[in-house]
Amino acid sequence: MMRLNKFIAHYSTYSRREADKVIQDGYVRVNGEIEENPATQVDEKNDVVYVSGKQVSRQEKYTVIVYNKPKGELVTKNDPKGRRTIYDTLGKEFKHYIPVGRLDFASEGLLLLTDASHVATALMESDLERIYKIKIKGEVTSEMEAGMLNGMFVEDATAGGHSHSKITSMEFKPFLGYKIQKNAHNYSVLKVAISEGKNRELRRFFAHFDAEIADLKRLSFAEIELNNLPTGKTRFLTRSDYSALFTFLKAEEKLAREQAGNKPKAKKTEQPKFNKPDTAKAQITEQKKPKPKPRAKVSARMPSKPKGKGKK
Repeated sequence: MMRLNKFIAHYSTYSRREADKVIQDGYVRVNGEIEENPATQVDEKNDVVYVSGKQVSRQEKYTVIVYNKPKGELVTKNDPKGRRTIYDTLGKEFKHYIPVGRLDFASEGLLLLTDASHVATALMESDLERIYKIKIKGEVTSEMEAGMLNGMFVEDATAGGHSHSKITSMEFKPFLGYKIQKNAHNYSVLKVAISEGKNRELRRFFAHFDAEIADLKRLSFAEIELNNLPTGKTRFLTRSDYSALFTFLKAEEKLAREQAGNKPKAKKTEQPKFNKPDTAKAQITEQKKPKPKPRAKVSARMPSKPKGKGKK
């Protein structure tokens, strides 16, 4: 069973908020009867749901694309200020696709989009690895490294966020890994791996240390990589990407059923991830402070760092 608004958002192009509105406005019928309560429980397999005369049904098939977002585009369908959005570049066949998370106006790189809302939700809410290449103004300090290694809570995390953002504080989990590629007084370059995608998380993190991010590019999401995809272009997932995604979604569905049945909740760290390819690149080596506590290895994809520590 599933809430009606969640069902519509999962299996159509409506957002949860849009689903609430069409339900409350009387445009939704369940088994022939008008239903105005978004919290009504529906059976995904047996109940028949119509929105504005069009049936919404459980989708077994879905499509996911990779878009190399350029700087200067918003990840939204419409902008009141008339700024360019990703849908101005994407072809008409992708106008109804849902973005998996966001990249802000000044950021670039890999953005996943899908025609299935439940796929987008599962990926957005996952702790799958995201890898970014960033350029900051100034040096990478020991305080920054401590924050990346250990995580931290920032009471005032408004720096680095939008001026109209309602988010004031933020909890930063320990980074999965990082590699300093250049560390200099004028600017520094890093690759970082994180497991979440909070609102302007990286910009807020480095702004806490008075370091502005000059460039930010997402290189990968789980094992889906940008590779040589030209800026402003799209590609479909590979067969191996789809196979890994299918396995991940099935595991998420199983976990959801167990939780709905009041079975013991599996630990977050035990949730299945995308399978790692045998040809994965060498693992990234985390920069560490003297005598660190043992840490789990980081997911593959970044070239390993030589032993020792120092500026590049």
